[in-house]
Amino acid sequence: MTDASELPGRPDEAVREGPVTARSFRLLAPNPSPMTLDGTNTWILAEPGAAEAVVVDPGPADEAHLRRVAEAVEHAGRRVAVTLLTHGHADHSGGAARFAELTGGSPVRALDPRLRLGGEGLAAGDVVRVAGLEVEVVGTPGHTSDSLSFHLPADDALLTGDTVLGRGTTIIAHPDGRLGEYLDTLRGLRELAERTGLTAVLPGHGPTLRDPGGAIDYYLVHRAKRLAEVETAYQAGHRTAPEIVAHVYADVDRALWPAAELSVLAQLDYLREHGLV
Repeated sequence: MTDASELPGRPDEAVREGPVTARSFRLLAPNPSPMTLDGTNTWILAEPGAAEAVVVDPGPADEAHLRRVAEAVEHAGRRVAVTLLTHGHADHSGGAARFAELTGGSPVRALDPRLRLGGEGLAAGDVVRVAGLEVEVVGTPGHTSDSLSFHLPADDALLTGDTVLGRGTTIIAHPDGRLGEYLDTLRGLRELAERTGLTAVLPGHGPTLRDPGGAIDYYLVHRAKRLAEVETAYQAGHRTAPEIVAHVYADVDRALWPAAELSVLAQLDYLREHGLV
């Protein structure tokens, strides 16, 4: 969900398909919308010259897109060794089962057991190794409870799914998503960016971010600002989520207000948990 127009470290306004880092290649699913921005980014990861690849978020159940991803891997002289899911929302995972069929039954790994196919699970701290490629699994709950990010240490890059977008900010998908967890996730990602020298965020939607630390700082400031606005609106008598959205999110496209209500509900839960409302 987008409720801000600017992020630091975003030099390219449009999403560009093709190589992004030495080990990542982006294809864009044809599902643009106010919620998905330009569409869902599907990522193909591989060590240069290797015969096997990892696919992250094959995208929605769109046959043409799934075939295009499978063909891109094949045309590069590779096969899909495994598919990884950042989380279970259908615009990221809806095509995973069909993609597995198209790629000879390749396994699908996810945190949520319901999304796994033919292989082991996936959890924070795991390292996925495929033909010389190393992908470190980072737990990033908050947007959803099953949200994961994937660190490519060789490229100083982080694939963030919907946790950090390439444009605007994301929703907290209440009741599964929780604001406290999301704030902890952002702080953890800020520490990761400093500790590892991240130079790129490869998001699930929108363009590449070339200032990861700046983008995460922006998210932290934005979330604090919205939380204060929600608290103020509640104290002023705006007690329901629709009332608070109309008051606080007046600068946001009204098409996004139903999604904004989810974030407001998550913020109200957080305020109640901390005795602030």
